[in-house]
Amino acid sequence: MKKKEDNSPEAQAEEPRADDYLDQLIRLKADFENYRKRVEKEKPELIAWGKAQMLMKLLPLYESVLKAKAQLEKEDSGAGGELKKGLDMIYKEFGKVFESEGIREMDCVGKPYDPMSHEVLAVVEGEDCQDGFVVEEAQKGFLCGEKVLRPAKVCIAKKKEAEPEQTKGE
Repeated sequence: MKKKEDNSPEAQAEEPRADDYLDQLIRLKADFENYRKRVEKEKPELIAWGKAQMLMKLLPLYESVLKAKAQLEKEDSGAGGELKKGLDMIYKEFGKVFESEGIREMDCVGKPYDPMSHEVLAVVEGEDCQDGFVVEEAQKGFLCGEKVLRPAKVCIAKKKEAEPEQTKGE
């Protein structure tokens, strides 16, 4: 069956509108496809970000357990034996969770200062220290994969400058 050609002014006006609608539909379809691809690409990043935020909230608790464990080891009294065992178990569980999520502690002491992973709290002058190296760690830093989850708070070394000798008579 052949379509009748309608040369009426109304039919001629309808043709450009139909082309316009088809063009809009094609563009909308392409936009939606791009949106779908972008969401699929961003989903793993958002999940990883959410995990990192949750783990960041657990870090202070982890450090508290670590400090309590260290304090009990210093006291080395028999009265805290059961408490020490309990803290060891909690510490090991934290370690398992962090390891499974790719979280690890930074090793800072004795290494050069890195502004991307260290936050300087103090500069310590000394005779036998290497300039710009971390000498003390006030708060541990953590990495999530290769990204810094929390920077370490450190003290860095600065070589003490030799005092100029004063001449006699001054």
